[in-house]
Amino acid sequence: MADTVVIGAGATGVATARRLADSGKRVRLITRKGSGPDHPGIERIALDAGRTDELAEALAGATTVYNAAMTAYHTWPETMPPLFASILAAAERSETDYVMLGNHYGYQQTAAPVTERTPMAPHTRKGRVRAELWRQAKHAHDEGRLRVTEVRAGQYVGPGAVSAFTLLVAPRVREGELALVHGNPDAAHSFSYTEDVAAALVAVSGDERAWGRAWHAPVITTTLRQAATDFAALHQAPEPRLEPLTERDVALLSFTDPIWREFAEMSYMSERPFIVDDSDIRDTFGLKPSTLREALAA
Repeated sequence: MADTVVIGAGATGVATARRLADSGKRVRLITRKGSGPDHPGIERIALDAGRTDELAEALAGATTVYNAAMTAYHTWPETMPPLFASILAAAERSETDYVMLGNHYGYQQTAAPVTERTPMAPHTRKGRVRAELWRQAKHAHDEGRLRVTEVRAGQYVGPGAVSAFTLLVAPRVREGELALVHGNPDAAHSFSYTEDVAAALVAVSGDERAWGRAWHAPVITTTLRQAATDFAALHQAPEPRLEPLTERDVALLSFTDPIWREFAEMSYMSERPFIVDDSDIRDTFGLKPSTLREALAA
Protein backbone atom coordinates (compact mmCIF):
# COMPACT_ATOMS: atom_id res chain seq x y z
CA MET A 1 0.00 0.00 0.00
CA ALA A 2 1.32 3.44 -0.93
CA ASP A 3 1.43 6.46 1.38
CA THR A 4 1.19 8.85 -1.55
CA VAL A 5 0.31 8.68 -5.24
CA VAL A 6 1.77 10.83 -8.02
CA ILE A 7 -0.04 10.94 -11.36
CA GLY A 8 2.18 11.88 -14.29
CA ALA A 9 5.87 11.25 -14.95
CA GLY A 10 6.87 14.53 -16.52
CA ALA A 11 9.87 16.35 -15.06
CA THR A 12 7.95 17.76 -12.08
CA GLY A 13 6.00 14.57 -11.40
CA VAL A 14 9.22 12.55 -11.33
CA ALA A 15 10.97 15.13 -9.12
CA THR A 16 8.02 15.04 -6.71
CA ALA A 17 7.93 11.23 -6.59
CA ARG A 18 11.67 11.07 -5.93
CA ARG A 19 11.50 13.72 -3.22
CA LEU A 20 8.71 11.87 -1.45
CA ALA A 21 10.45 8.50 -1.74
CA ASP A 22 13.74 9.92 -0.50
CA SER A 23 11.91 11.17 2.60
CA GLY A 24 10.78 7.62 3.38
CA LYS A 25 7.32 7.72 1.82
CA ARG A 26 6.01 4.76 -0.14
CA VAL A 27 5.11 6.26 -3.51
CA ARG A 28 2.95 4.91 -6.29
CA LEU A 29 3.64 6.62 -9.63
CA ILE A 30 0.82 6.31 -12.15
CA THR A 31 1.24 6.83 -15.90
CA ARG A 32 -0.36 5.33 -18.98
CA LYS A 33 2.72 3.22 -19.75
CA GLY A 34 4.06 2.64 -16.26
CA SER A 35 7.07 4.89 -16.88
CA GLY A 36 9.16 6.60 -14.26
CA PRO A 37 12.44 6.38 -12.34
CA ASP A 38 13.92 3.18 -10.97
CA HIS A 39 13.76 3.84 -7.22
CA PRO A 40 13.22 1.38 -4.36
CA GLY A 41 10.57 3.62 -2.82
CA ILE A 42 8.59 4.13 -6.03
CA GLU A 43 6.08 1.63 -7.40
CA ARG A 44 5.32 2.31 -11.07
CA ILE A 45 1.80 1.55 -12.23
CA ALA A 46 0.51 1.51 -15.81
CA LEU A 47 -2.99 2.98 -15.63
CA ASP A 48 -5.10 5.45 -17.56
CA ALA A 49 -6.10 8.04 -14.96
CA GLY A 50 -9.25 8.68 -16.98
CA ARG A 51 -10.59 5.31 -15.75
CA THR A 52 -12.11 6.56 -12.52
CA ASP A 53 -12.97 3.22 -10.93
CA GLU A 54 -9.50 1.76 -11.52
CA LEU A 55 -7.84 4.96 -10.35
CA ALA A 56 -9.88 5.02 -7.15
CA GLU A 57 -8.68 1.48 -6.43
CA ALA A 58 -5.09 2.58 -6.98
CA LEU A 59 -5.57 5.48 -4.55
CA ALA A 60 -7.05 3.31 -1.79
CA GLY A 61 -5.13 3.73 1.44
CA ALA A 62 -3.05 6.70 0.27
CA THR A 63 -3.18 9.94 2.22
CA THR A 64 -2.37 12.28 -0.69
CA VAL A 65 -2.54 12.27 -4.47
CA TYR A 66 -0.48 14.70 -6.53
CA ASN A 67 -1.91 15.46 -9.95
CA ALA A 68 1.00 16.29 -12.25
CA ALA A 69 -0.75 14.87 -15.31
CA MET A 70 -0.59 16.60 -18.68
CA THR A 71 -2.21 15.94 -22.03
CA ALA A 72 -0.88 17.05 -25.43
CA TYR A 73 -0.60 20.85 -25.31
CA HIS A 74 -2.75 21.52 -28.37
CA THR A 75 -5.57 19.25 -27.09
CA TRP A 76 -6.14 20.82 -23.68
CA PRO A 77 -9.71 22.09 -24.22
CA GLU A 78 -10.86 18.59 -25.23
CA THR A 79 -8.66 16.31 -23.12
CA MET A 80 -7.86 18.06 -19.83
CA PRO A 81 -11.41 18.46 -18.41
CA PRO A 82 -12.40 14.76 -18.52
CA LEU A 83 -9.01 13.63 -17.20
CA PHE A 84 -9.06 16.04 -14.27
CA ALA A 85 -12.70 15.26 -13.54
CA SER A 86 -11.76 11.59 -13.25
CA ILE A 87 -8.84 12.31 -10.91
CA LEU A 88 -10.98 14.59 -8.74
CA ALA A 89 -13.75 11.97 -8.53
CA ALA A 90 -11.29 9.20 -7.68
CA ALA A 91 -9.65 11.31 -4.97
CA GLU A 92 -13.04 12.12 -3.47
CA ARG A 93 -14.12 8.49 -3.58
CA SER A 94 -10.92 7.28 -1.90
CA GLU A 95 -10.97 10.12 0.67
CA THR A 96 -7.50 11.24 -0.40
CA ASP A 97 -6.12 14.76 -0.07
CA TYR A 98 -5.70 16.28 -3.52
CA VAL A 99 -2.73 18.44 -4.62
CA MET A 100 -2.90 19.86 -8.15
CA LEU A 101 -0.04 21.13 -10.27
CA GLY A 102 -1.26 24.17 -12.19
CA ASN A 103 0.17 27.20 -13.97
CA HIS A 104 -0.41 30.93 -14.44
CA TYR A 105 -2.61 30.78 -17.54
CA GLY A 106 -5.87 31.23 -15.66
CA TYR A 107 -5.24 34.78 -14.51
CA GLN A 108 -6.56 37.99 -15.97
CA GLN A 109 -4.02 39.69 -18.22
CA THR A 110 -2.33 42.46 -16.25
CA ALA A 111 0.79 44.61 -16.33
CA ALA A 112 1.18 44.25 -12.57
CA PRO A 113 2.90 41.33 -10.83
CA VAL A 114 0.56 38.33 -10.71
CA THR A 115 -0.48 37.19 -7.22
CA GLU A 116 -2.79 34.42 -6.08
CA ARG A 117 -5.44 37.11 -5.68
CA THR A 118 -5.26 38.30 -9.30
CA PRO A 119 -8.73 37.59 -10.80
CA MET A 120 -9.17 34.30 -12.61
CA ALA A 121 -10.51 35.92 -15.78
CA PRO A 122 -8.43 34.56 -18.68
CA HIS A 123 -8.91 35.56 -22.32
CA THR A 124 -7.33 32.44 -23.88
CA ARG A 125 -8.71 28.93 -24.45
CA LYS A 126 -6.01 27.24 -22.38
CA GLY A 127 -6.37 29.84 -19.68
CA ARG A 128 -10.10 29.16 -19.43
CA VAL A 129 -9.38 25.44 -19.15
CA ARG A 130 -6.94 25.95 -16.29
CA ALA A 131 -9.25 28.33 -14.45
CA GLU A 132 -12.20 25.95 -14.73
CA LEU A 133 -10.20 22.95 -13.52
CA TRP A 134 -9.27 24.88 -10.39
CA ARG A 135 -12.82 26.16 -9.87
CA GLN A 136 -14.18 22.62 -9.94
CA ALA A 137 -11.63 21.37 -7.45
CA LYS A 138 -12.12 24.39 -5.18
CA HIS A 139 -15.89 23.85 -5.28
CA ALA A 140 -15.41 20.26 -4.11
CA HIS A 141 -13.21 21.52 -1.27
CA ASP A 142 -15.71 24.20 -0.25
CA GLU A 143 -18.46 21.59 -0.12
CA GLY A 144 -16.34 19.48 2.22
CA ARG A 145 -16.01 16.57 -0.21
CA LEU A 146 -12.20 16.50 0.09
CA ARG A 147 -9.24 18.76 0.80
CA VAL A 148 -7.70 20.51 -2.21
CA THR A 149 -4.79 22.82 -2.92
CA GLU A 150 -2.92 23.84 -6.08
CA VAL A 151 0.68 24.85 -6.77
CA ARG A 152 1.07 27.07 -9.84
CA ALA A 153 4.28 27.14 -11.85
CA GLY A 154 5.56 29.14 -14.80
CA GLN A 155 7.76 28.37 -17.80
CA TYR A 156 9.96 25.49 -16.75
CA VAL A 157 13.72 25.12 -16.63
CA GLY A 158 15.53 22.09 -15.27
CA PRO A 159 16.27 18.50 -16.27
CA GLY A 160 13.52 16.97 -18.38
CA ALA A 161 11.53 20.21 -18.50
CA VAL A 162 9.48 20.95 -21.61
CA SER A 163 9.06 24.66 -22.33
CA ALA A 164 9.77 27.29 -24.94
CA PHE A 165 13.21 27.76 -23.37
CA THR A 166 14.15 24.08 -23.39
CA LEU A 167 12.71 23.48 -26.87
CA LEU A 168 13.70 26.62 -28.77
CA VAL A 169 16.60 28.23 -26.94
CA ALA A 170 18.80 25.81 -25.01
CA PRO A 171 19.69 23.40 -27.89
CA ARG A 172 20.59 26.26 -30.25
CA VAL A 173 22.59 28.19 -27.67
CA ARG A 174 24.54 25.09 -26.66
CA GLU A 175 25.59 24.58 -30.30
CA GLY A 176 26.42 28.26 -30.84
CA GLU A 177 23.58 28.67 -33.33
CA LEU A 178 21.03 31.44 -33.80
CA ALA A 179 17.98 30.88 -31.59
CA LEU A 180 14.65 32.17 -32.89
CA VAL A 181 12.60 32.94 -29.80
CA HIS A 182 8.95 33.53 -29.13
CA GLY A 183 8.44 37.00 -27.74
CA ASN A 184 10.77 39.69 -26.43
CA PRO A 185 14.02 38.18 -25.12
CA ASP A 186 14.63 41.27 -22.95
CA ALA A 187 11.27 41.30 -21.16
CA ALA A 188 11.34 40.25 -17.50
CA HIS A 189 9.83 36.80 -17.01
CA SER A 190 9.26 34.47 -14.05
CA PHE A 191 10.61 30.96 -14.63
CA SER A 192 10.08 27.86 -12.50
CA TYR A 193 12.75 25.27 -11.73
CA THR A 194 11.29 21.77 -11.64
CA GLU A 195 12.92 20.88 -8.32
CA ASP A 196 11.60 24.07 -6.69
CA VAL A 197 8.09 23.21 -7.88
CA ALA A 198 8.39 19.65 -6.54
CA ALA A 199 9.53 21.06 -3.18
CA ALA A 200 6.47 23.32 -3.15
CA LEU A 201 4.08 20.43 -3.92
CA VAL A 202 5.49 18.41 -1.05
CA ALA A 203 5.54 21.36 1.37
CA VAL A 204 1.90 22.37 0.88
CA SER A 205 0.65 18.80 1.26
CA GLY A 206 2.07 18.58 4.76
CA ASP A 207 0.69 21.81 6.22
CA GLU A 208 -2.86 22.53 7.40
CA ARG A 209 -2.57 26.13 6.20
CA ALA A 210 -2.29 25.05 2.56
CA TRP A 211 -5.76 23.65 1.91
CA GLY A 212 -8.51 25.45 0.06
CA ARG A 213 -6.37 27.85 -1.93
CA ALA A 214 -3.66 28.05 -4.60
CA TRP A 215 0.02 28.88 -4.12
CA HIS A 216 2.68 30.14 -6.48
CA ALA A 217 5.77 27.97 -6.54
CA PRO A 218 9.00 29.93 -6.01
CA VAL A 219 10.05 31.67 -9.22
CA ILE A 220 13.28 32.90 -10.79
CA THR A 221 12.58 36.26 -12.41
CA THR A 222 15.03 37.23 -15.13
CA THR A 223 15.01 37.70 -18.90
CA LEU A 224 15.23 35.10 -21.62
CA ARG A 225 18.45 36.71 -22.82
CA GLN A 226 20.03 36.46 -19.37
CA ALA A 227 18.95 32.83 -19.05
CA ALA A 228 20.47 32.09 -22.47
CA THR A 229 23.67 33.95 -21.55
CA ASP A 230 24.10 32.00 -18.32
CA PHE A 231 23.29 28.75 -20.11
CA ALA A 232 25.93 29.49 -22.74
CA ALA A 233 28.53 30.23 -20.08
CA LEU A 234 27.79 26.96 -18.28
CA HIS A 235 28.32 25.04 -21.53
CA GLN A 236 31.30 27.11 -22.66
CA ALA A 237 29.32 28.13 -25.74
CA PRO A 238 29.60 31.44 -27.62
CA GLU A 239 27.61 34.51 -26.65
CA PRO A 240 24.01 33.61 -27.52
CA ARG A 241 22.33 35.10 -30.57
CA LEU A 242 18.58 35.56 -30.12
CA GLU A 243 16.07 36.92 -32.60
CA PRO A 244 12.28 37.11 -32.13
CA LEU A 245 10.04 35.06 -34.39
CA THR A 246 7.73 37.24 -36.47
CA GLU A 247 3.98 36.68 -36.66
CA ARG A 248 4.51 35.38 -40.18
CA ASP A 249 7.14 32.92 -38.92
CA VAL A 250 4.75 31.55 -36.33
CA ALA A 251 1.88 31.35 -38.84
CA LEU A 252 4.02 29.35 -41.26
CA LEU A 253 5.33 27.06 -38.53
CA SER A 254 1.74 26.41 -37.41
CA PHE A 255 1.17 24.52 -40.64
CA THR A 256 3.91 22.05 -39.69
CA ASP A 257 3.10 21.53 -36.01
CA PRO A 258 -0.05 22.54 -34.08
CA ILE A 259 1.98 23.47 -31.00
CA TRP A 260 3.01 26.72 -32.73
CA ARG A 261 -0.61 27.90 -32.77
CA GLU A 262 -0.66 27.33 -29.02
CA PHE A 263 2.48 29.40 -28.54
CA ALA A 264 0.83 32.22 -30.49
CA GLU A 265 -2.21 32.17 -28.21
CA MET A 266 -0.03 32.68 -25.12
CA SER A 267 2.17 35.37 -26.71
CA TYR A 268 1.06 38.01 -24.19
CA MET A 269 3.16 36.20 -21.57
CA SER A 270 6.37 36.50 -23.61
CA GLU A 271 6.08 39.74 -25.56
CA ARG A 272 5.99 41.95 -22.47
CA PRO A 273 7.07 41.54 -18.83
CA PHE A 274 5.31 38.71 -17.02
CA ILE A 275 6.24 38.76 -13.34
CA VAL A 276 4.88 36.44 -10.68
CA ASP A 277 4.77 37.28 -6.97
CA ASP A 278 5.76 34.22 -4.92
CA SER A 279 5.83 35.95 -1.52
CA ASP A 280 2.92 33.91 -0.09
CA ILE A 281 4.72 30.58 -0.32
CA ARG A 282 8.02 32.15 0.79
CA ASP A 283 6.47 33.75 3.87
CA THR A 284 4.20 30.84 4.84
CA PHE A 285 6.46 27.84 4.21
CA GLY A 286 9.92 29.40 4.08
CA LEU A 287 10.53 28.20 0.53
CA LYS A 288 12.98 30.08 -1.68
CA PRO A 289 13.85 29.60 -5.35
CA SER A 290 17.13 28.18 -6.52
CA THR A 291 19.41 30.57 -8.36
CA LEU A 292 19.21 30.77 -12.14
CA ARG A 293 22.67 29.20 -12.42
CA GLU A 294 21.65 26.29 -10.17
CA ALA A 295 18.55 25.63 -12.24
CA LEU A 296 20.38 25.78 -15.55
CA ALA A 297 23.33 23.71 -14.32
CA ALA A 298 20.99 20.89 -13.29
